[in-house]
Amino acid sequence: MNIGLDNIVVAQTILSEVDGEKGRLIIRGFSVETLAETFTFEEVTARLWEGFTQDTTESLTLELGKARLRAFEILPSFLDIANKLTFIEGLRLGLASLSDKEEVPHHYLLTGAIAVFLAGLIRSKKGLPLIKPDPSLRQAEDFLRMLHGKRVDKSLEQALDKYLITISDHGMNASTFTARSIASTKAGLISAVIGGISALKGPLHGGAPGPVLDMLDEIKGDKNIENWVKTELAQGKRLMGFGHRIYKVRDPRADVLKQVVSSLRSSGNERLIFAEKVETAILRELVKHKPDRPLHTNVEFYTALLLEAIGLERDVFTPVFAMGRVVGWIAHVFEQEKTGRLIRPQSEYIGKKVCDRQTAFQ
Repeated sequence: MNIGLDNIVVAQTILSEVDGEKGRLIIRGFSVETLAETFTFEEVTARLWEGFTQDTTESLTLELGKARLRAFEILPSFLDIANKLTFIEGLRLGLASLSDKEEVPHHYLLTGAIAVFLAGLIRSKKGLPLIKPDPSLRQAEDFLRMLHGKRVDKSLEQALDKYLITISDHGMNASTFTARSIASTKAGLISAVIGGISALKGPLHGGAPGPVLDMLDEIKGDKNIENWVKTELAQGKRLMGFGHRIYKVRDPRADVLKQVVSSLRSSGNERLIFAEKVETAILRELVKHKPDRPLHTNVEFYTALLLEAIGLERDVFTPVFAMGRVVGWIAHVFEQEKTGRLIRPQSEYIGKKVCDRQTAFQ
């Protein structure tokens, strides 16, 4: 009996392979390290969708730009209600406002809409005017421009681009499985992506990076690091940003994002310098505290540092995750619709056996 479906194969895929024993993530034949080093987010998206659409990187970049403009037209229709919700709830509402009859191809529209809706929601909640998309820009560039009202430093644009690449796909995780299950019913791409973002909303899946910053806030300064770490471990508490359910060795996405964060740290960012000292202390104590259970820094630790460094508040971290993962969801929906069948697993009944009416009221 496998309650959490661990190690149960539910689909064959050409999209990604997660090897937790070797600490390896392969996306369409490339290691995540290679993709982050040499590809753009648009190139990775085109690669993920290869064989399902006719996109080249150039055509995809152009179509995403058009889709962002269309999403901007839709944005005002739900802002009044969305402003009263959390960011992830507002984003879910925005996607639910998209019609299955929308003329813009849904894979472009969904990808572009998440960036436009999120930037618009953030500005609207602050009482700032909405910024129209620039279709000539790439996704990460335009999101940060729509968010901040102007182009930001290129290093920040590149940092976000690499982050979106690292999270674009990651095997049969909870949100991807949800999207594929919905796709298997022929409900359509929009419904499947809404299901994916609804699963991502859960704190066990998409909500982990924020508490990393809470941890740094609690430690406060260099002199408190060692005692804080030892006290937390002695009390049996979990240290946020360390360990992973799948990866038994280091999370390869963490290696990628650590390099990005290190490049930002070189500019003298004191927060990042402090975080590196905390990481070193935690890893040292974890070896002593749990010598038989290797625990490494995971992607959430560096995600939190990276997203904070580019000017994002922690309550938007999960929606930003969706901005990258949506292209993976879409690829899985394409694959499910092309090669899959209705997903219908079995359950094991452990309730009472057949009773008569008299027994039911005893």
